[in-house]
Amino acid sequence: MKAMLLESFGNGHDFVQGDVPVPCPGPGELLLKVAASSFNPIDNKIAVLGGQLGFAPSLPHILGMDVSGEVVEVGPGRSRFKPGDRVFGCAGGLTGIPGALAEYMTVDERLVARAPQTMALADAAAIPLVAITAWLGLSSRAGIRAGETLLVQGGAGGVGHMAVQLGVHAGAEVHATVSSDLKGAVVEALGAVPIDYTQTSVDQYVADATGGDGFHVVFDTVGGVSLDNSFLAARREGRVITTVARSSHDLSPMHARSLSLHVVFMLLPLITGEGRSAYGEILAEVANLVDRDRLAVLLDEARFPYTEIAAAHRYWEAGKALGKIVIDVAP
Repeated sequence: MKAMLLESFGNGHDFVQGDVPVPCPGPGELLLKVAASSFNPIDNKIAVLGGQLGFAPSLPHILGMDVSGEVVEVGPGRSRFKPGDRVFGCAGGLTGIPGALAEYMTVDERLVARAPQTMALADAAAIPLVAITAWLGLSSRAGIRAGETLLVQGGAGGVGHMAVQLGVHAGAEVHATVSSDLKGAVVEALGAVPIDYTQTSVDQYVADATGGDGFHVVFDTVGGVSLDNSFLAARREGRVITTVARSSHDLSPMHARSLSLHVVFMLLPLITGEGRSAYGEILAEVANLVDRDRLAVLLDEARFPYTEIAAAHRYWEAGKALGKIVIDVAP
């Protein structure tokens, strides 16, 4: 089969198309004919940082964490899937697991679910990583409840726009920080109140949105100063979630408010092999929400064939993307 192989790490990382054997599914695995993958910032971090990350693969390697496709073969043993099923998941592209930038891919069936029926199969590849991350943060970690206030830092981003929608679905009053009118229009269309953080201080938007009490839950998808601001924006005994905690922070504001901090490292089950079944279960719920018109994915206007994955990386690095970038594999 044809596959795009990452051959070097660093700012000049390079992909080449090569011929590799079609993988054979083992027990508990599925062989998929890949429809599409999607670009995630972590793909770029792996390509640029390489060995600085503990979960970077050995080269050459097939990247592409998100996948959608059709089951063509089921591995030995019982399975809840059969050939012809359309599925989606976040199932490879790191450590020793080949990813979706190839014509075929084997996946651990615990990591996938049947794809939404109301959208194109290729577009469904834009959902898994960001939806699972948002779900873990709001449901599994913070336990968001109806009537609570939620602030999403970076509300128009990949994880951010999913968190906005899941918060609205849970019955929370959702606010989201943005950096432009266009991004503000995105989060407003999804049911949240936009906050231009470039024009409004933390104290001001906390006062405007909560009367100075602070938010019950703050979901930080940005990191750095944004996480520091999240501690300031949360109410006493509130919950802060972050997906970006690889940095040093002053925890005094967190201590003063008796906050709880929850870190979501979504890739951990892929790395360790533990807890994978939860991801398939989450995606089944996500597909149901999509089919009921309760959840949508924002797609960037640009999409790339998998043979042009290097161009997709350059496009994202230039800051041009608004929404998930679909990487088409099937013709």
